[in-house]
Amino acid sequence: MKEKQSFEDDLKKLQKTVEELSSGKLTLGESIKKYEEGIKLVQGCSSLLEEAQRKVETLMKKEGKYTLEKFKGEGEK
Repeated sequence: MKEKQSFEDDLKKLQKTVEELSSGKLTLGESIKKYEEGIKLVQGCSSLLEEAQRKVETLMKKEGKYTLEKFKGEGEK
């Protein structure tokens, strides 16, 4: 089972992938493979950012105090 990577780790991998693609030193096959890897990393980072945004949005001010309400993820009621 793949260990869950952090946003920062995935972002560093994405930056490296972009550098490799930009270098012009990869074959067409290597470029396509790197591009696919990059798309997966972008999707993962985007998902993590969306989740963080939803958590932040649950922070609400009630009666002069900030409280964090329980976050309900996708599929939860």
